[in-house]
Amino acid sequence: MSKPALMQRMQEIAHVDINCFYASAERAFNPALEGKPLIVLSNNDGCAVTRSPEAKKLGIGVGDPWFKLAPRAKEWGLVALSSNYELYGDISSRVMELLRRYSAWLEVYSIDEAFLGVKGGPEQLHQLGRTIRDACRRNVGVPVCVGIAPTKTLAKLANKWAKHNPAFDGVCRWESVPAHQREALMARLSVIEVWGVATRLTKRLNAMGIFSILDLVRADPVQLRDKFSIVMMRTVLELQGTPCIPMEEERIGRDQLIFSRSFSTPITTTRQLRQVLSVYGQMASARLAKHDLQAKLLTAFAATSAYNPNDTSFPSVNVRLPMPTSDPVLLTKAAHALLPRIQEGTKYAKAGIMVMDLRPTGNQKPLEIFENRHEERGIGPLLEQVSKRYGRGSIGLGHAGIRGGPDWSMKRGMLSPRYTTHWDELPLVKAA
Repeated sequence: MSKPALMQRMQEIAHVDINCFYASAERAFNPALEGKPLIVLSNNDGCAVTRSPEAKKLGIGVGDPWFKLAPRAKEWGLVALSSNYELYGDISSRVMELLRRYSAWLEVYSIDEAFLGVKGGPEQLHQLGRTIRDACRRNVGVPVCVGIAPTKTLAKLANKWAKHNPAFDGVCRWESVPAHQREALMARLSVIEVWGVATRLTKRLNAMGIFSILDLVRADPVQLRDKFSIVMMRTVLELQGTPCIPMEEERIGRDQLIFSRSFSTPITTTRQLRQVLSVYGQMASARLAKHDLQAKLLTAFAATSAYNPNDTSFPSVNVRLPMPTSDPVLLTKAAHALLPRIQEGTKYAKAGIMVMDLRPTGNQKPLEIFENRHEERGIGPLLEQVSKRYGRGSIGLGHAGIRGGPDWSMKRGMLSPRYTTHWDELPLVKAA
């Protein structure tokens, strides 16, 4: 069945969002964290990226640096943990797999949220929302909220309402709320609360006299299309109850993929950066192969810290690949084109690569003399299979395979056990 036909049969759309995802994933395996103020830190234990409700009550904001919070952590009873990406990725996969039981059409929108196509009467949809909420809590151990509405944009808004209004108990069906209450909510909320409306766009809408969501609902969609774009017109129509944003099977970055990370210890030599770029080239190859994509353009870059006035260097290079490829050898060689531009002794705080001009694998078959023997032999997928079975760092190509634990790798000094992905960190259960 085609997507348009399927959408015509859908009565409504459910939006499922995991509450305070990183913190909830940590609590799923460590119940002692329940009720305590908890924050999860960004890469290299830099700043707070996730806060439990208890931490929010302390006034801790997203982006607050850990070095400023640490002196008062004991006084507050604050628990800080490093980002446990292995655990979060696995918990996310379990939730998404569970959600597939409740709909024939699921769109995984991000690591902690998804859209489902749902059908049924008002009470059936309410019950479905409660069933999903209870199943995620019981089977995976994480709390979720569910918003159900005729459109994606309204479903996101219903979910936000369910999350912040205890009366809904985590489930809100938009159409079941009296119209005057819905209007009162939209009149209270700033237009920036609408899915897809950011700060810059909010300022432009404010200049037109559109301050609240209700103002946007009552605006002329065609006028906003002419003033902004067709995307804004669709947003207004969605808020008015007309579905304009279709369900998608899978969301992946089809324009570009970026692999970049700040270093725990600055890199000062070309040799170190060669290993970094080799690792990223291998990661890009695995991601491209996973989604049956090939890249035609690669950009490699490095940068010193913005807070280091003594070292200022931001080298970059663009490499046009000879053919669309996901071969780790070609991608790594292209990334190494940055090395001649590196200044030895300079403290680089960050580096990365970006692959662009993506296209489906096999879309353009090269002439025989240009065929790549590494790609034909599936070297990239093979490396990824070994890494999945034996862990990251178990195998690498060239400099990416150097063992010994590079000192530039991400700092995670407060990392909780990777309960579900590492054999030696599995949780132990003892019978009383």
